Amino acid sequence: MSLKINDDCTSCDACVSVCPNNAISAGDVIYVINAGACTECVGAEDSPQCQMVCPADCIVQGDVESKDVLMARYHSLHG
Repeated sequence: MSLKINDDCTSCDACVSVCPNNAISAGDVIYVINAGACTECVGAEDSPQCQMVCPADCIVQGDVESKDVLMARYHSLHG
């Protein structure tokens, strides 16, 4: 898992459209990040775009993954 959304999420929807991997979706109560699709924007951007736009600062680091792992995931998603 890369990034995750904590309980401070207000479900404002700001993060969904900026995710290059479509890894963020509405959960039962708050938004959730699909760990198998999150690359922390490695391969697409210089920094996680969801964290930049989140007004509640609720998108936090989950399990730390290397840039190599994140880049491999990005290439598996985008070819």
